Amino acid sequence: MCRSIKQLRNPAQPPTEAEIEAAALQFVRKVSGYRTPSTANQAAFDAAVAEIAGATRHLLDSLVVRGQL
Repeated sequence: MCRSIKQLRNPAQPPTEAEIEAAALQFVRKVSGYRTPSTANQAAFDAAVAEIAGATRHLLDSLVVRGQL
C-alpha cells in the first residue's frame, strides 16, 4: 500500500506542512484511483486530502519518541 509515500516520522527533523500535504494527496490518489478527479468529485477529493493531512499532523504531534518523555 502506498510504498511511494515518504516516511514522515523523524524526531530529528519534523515534517513540513508541504510534506504532510503531499503524503495526504498521494494517499487519496491511491485510494480513490484518481490522479486528478473530475469537477464533480473535486470537492470530495480536496476534503479528503485536508482531513487526512489533519489526522496525520495530529498523529505525528501525539507520538511519543523513546527517551524524550
